[in-house]
Formats: sequence, structure tokens, C-alpha cells
Amino acid sequence: MPVPVILTGRTVRLEPLAAHHAEAIAKAGAEDRTTYAFTPVPHGLEAARDYIARALSDQAAGRSLPFATVNLADGRVVGSTRFLELDYWQGPVVWPPVPGVPVGDPATAVPDAAEIGNSWLSPRAQGTGINTEAKLLMLRHAFEEWGVQRISLRADARNQRSCTAIERLGATSEGVRRAHSRGLDGVVRSTAFYSILDSEWPAVRDIIELRIAAATSPSAPDPAINQECLRHGGGPGHLITA
Repeated sequence: MPVPVILTGRTVRLEPLAAHHAEAIAKAGAEDRTTYAFTPVPHGLEAARDYIARALSDQAAGRSLPFATVNLADGRVVGSTRFLELDYWQGPVVWPPVPGVPVGDPATAVPDAAEIGNSWLSPRAQGTGINTEAKLLMLRHAFEEWGVQRISLRADARNQRSCTAIERLGATSEGVRRAHSRGLDGVVRSTAFYSILDSEWPAVRDIIELRIAAATSPSAPDPAINQECLRHGGGPGHLITA
């Protein structure tokens, strides 16, 4: 399974989620919760402890790699995100395939495909650029350190803000799976699926880096001028996926 890592940018640090983050996660989740309609966010200290315990159980089973999202400006935990749906394609071809099972030593295995999800940010961190840089750090690690072939992202199809934000990253829509699962509100939801392939990563990376530069420097070039080359739509928003 992938080794836990710390990913650090200019505005955000992603550090391995651990039990000691419970109080900080609870505080971040206790802020205005009106933006959490489509994303499971723990409410209260006990819920935060359970949230972390479940995440660490999945990590121990090799199913995910969870992070606490830390604002570098003040050192506060402002949310969480993770790699999940880890898939391994090395070794002999077995049919039907067994997803999520690495060949060889699990302690040194890295995935060939993964998903980024279970992402949420406290209201104070939304719209600050933290989410964009966090996604850049995760995508860079996946494509340039692990060497994955594909990263997937998904969102409740009703969550137009998240869908728009994923598209702005340069991800390609793979369509909507209708009546896919039960949503956080108990309603059967459809799910919008997106992906980024390794061959697309250099262009996607350039777009994200330009967006970050534009957000931090008034004189930086407008990343919108490069959108046409990727032929993706865009609009305002920040990425919260589930």
C-alpha cells in the first residue's frame, strides 16, 4: 500500500490523518455547515474520532490514504481529503480482475490508478485557493511519484459547484451514472464521474499552476487563455467531492 507522505505547497500542507487531529477536525467541521449538503463532514468530537478511525481502518486495509488539510498561514486544520479506490495492475493478468490487491510486497506497492475524494473544507478556507493547491499536490504526487495511469474524481450530479470546479481543473467528463447510490440526504443520487490520464497530466498541471499564479499575482497571465487548448468548460467554484 502507498506509504503515508506529507505534501506541502505555498498555502497548504497535507499531512497523514491521525487520531491527534480529532479535535481540530471537529472544530473545522463545526463551522457554518450549510455548505456540507453533499459531503459527509463529522459534527462534534466523537463524530470526528469515529471519522478518523474509519479512515485509518481503510488505510490499514490498503483502500485509501487520508490527509488532514492544514492552512499554512495559521497552522489550523481546515478539512480533509484522501486518495481512495486504489487499484493495482502489475503482475500476471487475472480474470476476472481483483481490484485493490497489489502483487508482491503490499508495503512497497504503489497504485496504477486511484481516486481523489472525500474532500471537504471549512467555510473559512473555501474560495481561498487552498483546495486548488491541495489538488495540485495530490495530482503531482500521484502522476509524478507513483506513476499512475489515471486519477478519477466524482461528485453528486446535483452539486453543480463541485462539477464545475472539477472541470476547471482540466478533468474529462466520463458521464453521469444515473441512480448510482443514496446521497447524504437519503435521496437516491446520480453521480458525475471525471478522470485525468497520465498523458493529459502535463497540460492539466499547467492549467492548475497558472490558476494558482493568477490568484496570487495580479500581473500573472489569465489561465483562461489556455482553456481552449484543453477544450474544457469552466466557471467559478471550489472543489468539494464525494
